[in-house]
Amino acid sequence: MRESGIFDESYEKDMAIVRTRRHWAALIGTIAFLLLIPLIVSNYYVNFLSNIFITVIAALGLQIVTGYCGQISLGQPAFIAVGAFTSAILTAHFHLSFWLALPLSGVAAGLVGLIGGAPSLRIKGFYLAMATVAIFYLIVWLITHLKITGGTGGLTVPPPQIGNMVFDTDKRMYYIVMIVTLIMTFYARNLVRTRVGRAFIAIRDNDIAAEVMGINLYYYKLLAFFISCFYAGVAGSLMAHWYLMVHSDQYTIVQAVFYIGMIIIGGMGSIPGTYFGVILVRLIDEVVLFCCPLLSSTFPWVGRAPAASLGVSAFGLVLILFILYEPNGLAYRWEVIKASYRIYPFKN
Repeated sequence: MRESGIFDESYEKDMAIVRTRRHWAALIGTIAFLLLIPLIVSNYYVNFLSNIFITVIAALGLQIVTGYCGQISLGQPAFIAVGAFTSAILTAHFHLSFWLALPLSGVAAGLVGLIGGAPSLRIKGFYLAMATVAIFYLIVWLITHLKITGGTGGLTVPPPQIGNMVFDTDKRMYYIVMIVTLIMTFYARNLVRTRVGRAFIAIRDNDIAAEVMGINLYYYKLLAFFISCFYAGVAGSLMAHWYLMVHSDQYTIVQAVFYIGMIIIGGMGSIPGTYFGVILVRLIDEVVLFCCPLLSSTFPWVGRAPAASLGVSAFGLVLILFILYEPNGLAYRWEVIKASYRIYPFKN
């Protein structure tokens, strides 16, 4: 649906992501604002935004394999760990440049993801989810027992560098994280509109019908897992160089539930919905961090344990409410708002 007076006169215009001058102005303005953020806000907000960007990359990968291809995966934190430790090993042990380690970390996680995606050829649903959980624990066990990963002690990671410029501060690292996130979002947005993306959606809707139509389930399911894990590996590499250290305790199975919740809240099968879900969940985390000390000081008889679990409880409550009252996520509500704006003053 377009605004009044706007017509698509060619296939190129119809398929374009950015169609009108207003869209271009909004896009350029948003990018300019993101570039100016480190110059006008404190490190606290820079850290918060960088955390959102890294989480968005990982959630985009999960959106591709689960939201678009319909393959449930609870192993995303493990593939993030593969990318993080690969980048740490390449830069710390082999002194490889971060700019080479970043894509190689994604490739390494993607190759490991092919192993995780192999069960999807025979099983699906709950059983596939349990298989990815098993892969998660196997990867974490290997990380803690291999000497090259530092064992239980983890690894120290050097900061990225271009010539004599070292990205060793939060504000400098923010630009790398932000630019990589925009690139990965652009690729994901275009991927789901291609033949590959349509094949993913067909498999999600009905894999038997998709196979009858000639779609190679073996190829596309493994491709979905590879792309998803590639995104996770890139997110892990950025996370490693953001914190300048990697440790197996940073990656837990609870994070997998949060990633699933993010794409449910944002909207399954929606790239903008991934952003909505990540931002909302991270905002909930920040509100909880602010409220926990107040809760403990106002009601000391409650103790610290209930206050500490408030974040998980708030996330669970929000997730339940969305499943019950807004199962299509925030992306659906956003589409309704856009449609109402485009046909104003007429009713939907």
